[in-house]
Amino acid sequence: GQVPSNPNPSQIIHSAISVSLENLKTAQSEVKSILDASVGNLNRTNAANKYLQQLSYSLHRTRATYQALTRGKIKDARAWMSAALVSRSPLKYVNGTKEVVETMSSLNEFINVTSNALSMMVSYDNFGDNVSSWTPPATERDGFWDKTGGPKVGAGPTLGFPSGLKEDVTVCKNGKCRYQTVQDAVNAAPANNGVRKFVIKINEGVYEETVTVPFDKKNVVFIGDGIGKTVITGSLNAGMLGITTFDTATVGVLGDGFMARDITFQNTAGPDTHQAVAFRSDSDFSLLENCDFLGNQDTLYVHGLRQFYKKCRIQGNVDFIFGNAASVFQDCEILIAPRQLQPEKGENNAVTAQGRIDPAQSTGFVFLNCSITGTDEYMKLYKANPKVHKSYLGRPWKDYSRTVFIGCNLGALINPDGWLPWSGDLSLKTLYYGESKNTGPGSDRSKRVSWSSEIPDEHVDKYSVANFIQAEEWPKSG
Repeated sequence: GQVPSNPNPSQIIHSAISVSLENLKTAQSEVKSILDASVGNLNRTNAANKYLQQLSYSLHRTRATYQALTRGKIKDARAWMSAALVSRSPLKYVNGTKEVVETMSSLNEFINVTSNALSMMVSYDNFGDNVSSWTPPATERDGFWDKTGGPKVGAGPTLGFPSGLKEDVTVCKNGKCRYQTVQDAVNAAPANNGVRKFVIKINEGVYEETVTVPFDKKNVVFIGDGIGKTVITGSLNAGMLGITTFDTATVGVLGDGFMARDITFQNTAGPDTHQAVAFRSDSDFSLLENCDFLGNQDTLYVHGLRQFYKKCRIQGNVDFIFGNAASVFQDCEILIAPRQLQPEKGENNAVTAQGRIDPAQSTGFVFLNCSITGTDEYMKLYKANPKVHKSYLGRPWKDYSRTVFIGCNLGALINPDGWLPWSGDLSLKTLYYGESKNTGPGSDRSKRVSWSSEIPDEHVDKYSVANFIQAEEWPKSG
């Protein structure tokens, strides 16, 4: 982490990343000490274990950032450093001891240095070596727009599911295949696979299981027999002892390069259960096409990194697309479902709750050519009493929440306000909620809240698949 006496900008950023790595290692060893001292304290042991896991991912992404920067891959570096910037520690919720307080201070140090490194990367990406032009991190609300070079929205390469993939293994319910569970098939995938896809064909059937694709299982592909035919279902929820929202996912993916097609992912947790995730992803370069995500609160947890959803159907009611990934949803059908308890009473639904915590993070949600409407049951309730059934495009889970809808069809159920506050004025000055060229009865911007924006025509292309998630850079593979 030594800076030369007359450093160039790249060396300054490398040095900041080195300091981040050291802070992370310090936090790791402090958390290990907390773990050793927590025998018999289930809450603290759980929190420390989860946090160690989180830190190890951050360490991996921070190292990758350093290497990407060395190779001149600035967009990758920004994506990975954005993912390394963990928000808060699970330890925050555990009774404070001196050790916990010390660890939190190491973490704060890491967050500050990482945030600075990220903001320098944004400036470096936009202004190069001309350090006098470098600025503190700003957002679209401040009039700052990342430079764009890739194809425009609706033009140029998009991402699609590769054709002609041959299955490596098959899963089926009738005992005639090698694997009867999806997890057993995932376990058979090689660790740290290069660019070759490991293809798992999941035959028609209802698979009641909780599936994890671990960090070292890269390029895993699920191919089903169709929405409603191949169904992976679970019912874990955040009301259960020791279970966090992150843990509730029916399918949770950590390995990069994940793909899925023709599958229903669902969480059937009952009405009293709070967060219950059907699918969660931290997979960089992940692509899901023609999939169904069914749940209520927190259906789809796009937790981190670059993700693409094409021709999918996503259903829920409370914050049901949430997380802090850089995610593009193209040609998707977004469906608001009735609440499970007393659905006729009325409610406030938010389609999205994007969780960006730093203005320099390259994360956000982009909806291109999607339709936003309700299930048949919800629309019956809405039409019977539109005043009490209120649905919104999103609400700001974190300070720099960023979500845009471009060329989408917004149904009548979208409230004229368009967007919902989270709590008072929280985040309303720092978020970016943008709309452009939407159609349908819910698209009228004349009554929108003052803190939402019309995206200027000349900047819409910032949110193309090529510019926002670097479609042209995704690994080509067979």
